[in-house]
Amino acid sequence: MPELPEVENLKRTLEPLIVGAKVHAVRLFRRDIVRFHEPNPHGRSIYDQLLLGRRIASLRRRGKQLALIADDGSTLRIQLGMSGQLRYLRHRQRLDRNDHVHCVWQLSRRATRGRLVFRDPRRFGRLTAFASFAELESSSWAALGPEAITIRSHTLRQRLSRTRRAIKSALLDQHIIAGIGNIYADEALFTAHIHPESRADKLPHDASRTLAKSIRSILQRAILSGGSTIRDYTDALGRNGSFASEHQVYGRAGQLCVRCTARLVSHLIGQRSTVFCPHCQRL
Repeated sequence: MPELPEVENLKRTLEPLIVGAKVHAVRLFRRDIVRFHEPNPHGRSIYDQLLLGRRIASLRRRGKQLALIADDGSTLRIQLGMSGQLRYLRHRQRLDRNDHVHCVWQLSRRATRGRLVFRDPRRFGRLTAFASFAELESSSWAALGPEAITIRSHTLRQRLSRTRRAIKSALLDQHIIAGIGNIYADEALFTAHIHPESRADKLPHDASRTLAKSIRSILQRAILSGGSTIRDYTDALGRNGSFASEHQVYGRAGQLCVRCTARLVSHLIGQRSTVFCPHCQRL
């Protein structure tokens, strides 16, 4: 599932292509991926709520979610789910794969035409319409925890102190900290020498400082590398991220630890596969 670095990289590659563009047409192939924050009191069509006829004024990211904000304030939240892709195609450019396309926006910007395509093979992604960005911020985004990319140790410790769960499970809870998924939780815990089954509310002060620093550093490095492409993720132009080549534990169960040469192991923690070094990350 795309995490904070992937969604941030997607936002950065989309911004120069679609900000200022007008949505001339919308083609929706799967209506069941669209949600509405509130019932529609003005009788607007589903296409109106998908920004038809509006100009895209800005993009915002919160955790793993992306929002397109129109010039009239209308907002469309995009959740990529496990396999969702947002691709920008220039005029007459074609997708390398045309299957599982759920929505297409026809755009024009400074005499340049293009299409924004939402493709999602596993169909866990969602498009949610909000009347305004303020409505999105005060509802679902208000329930998210602080941004992982800027988390400080005192805030992290405060948030983790609220749960007795394993720290790996706590890091995946978007209400505790927003933006971390399975990949970067494993990587951050390994870098900080913390066993993933350690109790979140028992994390010592020095460990919380190390973990907060590890989270920020890994996410920033991943953004600079374009994110991690494991299977489906690409940026807006179809380019893969390269950070997977720098993973130290994720996806490496059974291989040797890069620090101590012990064999990396994999456990299920909170129903999520978790890879760690039993020697470097002692419980």
